[in-house]
Amino acid sequence: MKKALIIGAAGFVGGYLIDYIQKKCVWSIIATKMPYEDFEYPEVKIFNLDIMDKDSIVNLLREVHPDYIFHLAAQSSVALSWKNPGLTVDVNIKGSLNLLDAVRELDYVPRVMLIGSGEEYGFVLRDEVPIREENVLRPGNIYAATKACQNMLGKIYSQAYGMDIVMIRAFNHIGPNQAPIFVVSDFCKQVAEIEKELREPVLYVGNLSARRDFSDVRDVVRAYTFLMESGVAGQTYNVGSGEAVSIGEILQLILEFSLKQINVEVDSNRIRPVDIPIIEADIEKLVSCTGWKREITLRDTIKETLDYWRARL
Repeated sequence: MKKALIIGAAGFVGGYLIDYIQKKCVWSIIATKMPYEDFEYPEVKIFNLDIMDKDSIVNLLREVHPDYIFHLAAQSSVALSWKNPGLTVDVNIKGSLNLLDAVRELDYVPRVMLIGSGEEYGFVLRDEVPIREENVLRPGNIYAATKACQNMLGKIYSQAYGMDIVMIRAFNHIGPNQAPIFVVSDFCKQVAEIEKELREPVLYVGNLSARRDFSDVRDVVRAYTFLMESGVAGQTYNVGSGEAVSIGEILQLILEFSLKQINVEVDSNRIRPVDIPIIEADIEKLVSCTGWKREITLRDTIKETLDYWRARL
């Protein structure tokens, strides 16, 4: 039985990845969390781990001896990266480098998956859409720059040291239990609060014209497991739906499900210093390698996310 280690499992994606592996893969699962995080899962052995401590990573890898390593630990908010660039650099670059160096010290070669972002492509030219993996990277925010650096480090380590590393550029993934610092969860939470009369019937938004490629997180983790088994070492794969929609279209879908009449107002505090007009994935490489296809519609994901906030509130 293969052993899968999920680093940073207490975040949004970790639980969904564990669920899918338990249902569909004949792998045992080991997971890590930060010491302050409250995270438990049936039949999963969980360790405390700070990826800023390389020696702790080395010790853990030698103890559990994983075949597959999913590196999910990250500072993944674009908005927060503007407010705290130092933290974003530390976690996303230095933390990833610590993991790669720890793996390099092992006496065997596990497969490592580094999770990057479609944000790495940044300012895409009109004739470059949809974006292929070979496209020039022009990061437009600090989070994107750190993920582009992680990708370059992964490629260098794969080539220089013969390490088995697969790199992902994951486009926007959404679903129930996502933190409201992300746009879809934020809008759904605001609507649920309005429905329960916890706030005035006004939904505050930022830039509605930006177009992004949204996928359900359950489809995304399925792609991760497919690529863990079938991806080519040293290669980068886009993971997304292959179709960009505007934030305004997302908002209209959410408002369709609302039980209240809601006004929309732009909040200047929600406008980013720099915003990329469109990010849309070309997923031909993923599909040809794995046969993956999207299974959950955007409409269904939004409805489930709104229902999640209704239940939670």
